Amino acid sequence: MGISGFLFISWRLAEIVTLIPTLGMMAYFVHGYIEANQLQPTSILLLFIASVLAAAWAIATLFAYAKARHSAMFVATVDLCFVGLFIAAVYYLRGIARADCSNFRNDRFFASLGILGYSGTISGYKPSFHINKHCAMLKACFAFGIMNCIFFFITFLLALLVHRNHRKDDVVVKRERHVTRHGHRGSREYHSSSPRRSHHSSRRQYYV
Repeated sequence: MGISGFLFISWRLAEIVTLIPTLGMMAYFVHGYIEANQLQPTSILLLFIASVLAAAWAIATLFAYAKARHSAMFVATVDLCFVGLFIAAVYYLRGIARADCSNFRNDRFFASLGILGYSGTISGYKPSFHINKHCAMLKACFAFGIMNCIFFFITFLLALLVHRNHRKDDVVVKRERHVTRHGHRGSREYHSSSPRRSHHSSRRQYYV
């Protein structure tokens, strides 16, 4: 394994470490909306979908690195798609970045959370009363989303590097095989021609 492969695996582990908490916290919010029979806001649903798919992809390519190395260009393409997906998720969740968790009840983003936000406190939905907890969790998910935008872009570049190194290795192996076959052919021609030479030489000695 080259340095590019080692770095790729290291950054994959960093992605998994940040995606699992994001997935868990987003699942908490999604469960709250499902329990209340309400639709999830785009800001919650998009980051939840992104974290689920990205975690599954990161784990799959980590444990199947030997096979993924042969299709590194495909891995790089998928990683770049995840960069775009996390950028979109962070964009829709950007309102939490300016929110003040000590006064989250009066924040505009709190009202956009629906049943887990302002409308939930009015209707008496108990999970919506954990205001500070929700604010802190959303801020953490927002930070993890930004981190994964960077992480997946790095693994995109590393996958391209792995693809480039793998192509070089294939070229070297093909050249070695070509040289080996050419050497065998040369030795066969030498052995096949040597009896003829000895035969001609013996005939010449006889007539002289």
